[in-house]
Amino acid sequence: LKLGTVWVYVGLPITLIGFITGIIVILNWAASPRGEPVTNGFHRYSRHPMYVTAFVFFLGVSIATASWVFLLFTILLIAASFYFAPVEEQSCLEKYGDAYREYMNKTPKYLGIPKS
Repeated sequence: LKLGTVWVYVGLPITLIGFITGIIVILNWAASPRGEPVTNGFHRYSRHPMYVTAFVFFLGVSIATASWVFLLFTILLIAASFYFAPVEEQSCLEKYGDAYREYMNKTPKYLGIPKS
């Protein structure tokens, strides 16, 4: 990390956005009622907001440090999410049934505008 470089000024805000939104997602999840899918807060825009915020965080770190290692890690994280997200969704379908299926039909997998 070389302070004063353009990489730091571009990457640090991205890192902070990923970190802060990740904390908000965790707090929202922790405050949500048990026994039903979390569908409010950032979960309204993404069925997997933790993957999205982790991606943003590590992308920011990759840019701020100008590190190919962090960039490779970020790419591996994205690739892993393509495997783990469907596994998690199957588990949620088994646990929450139609409520989760309805949530899946309304909410983008990673990020987007919810369907009405």
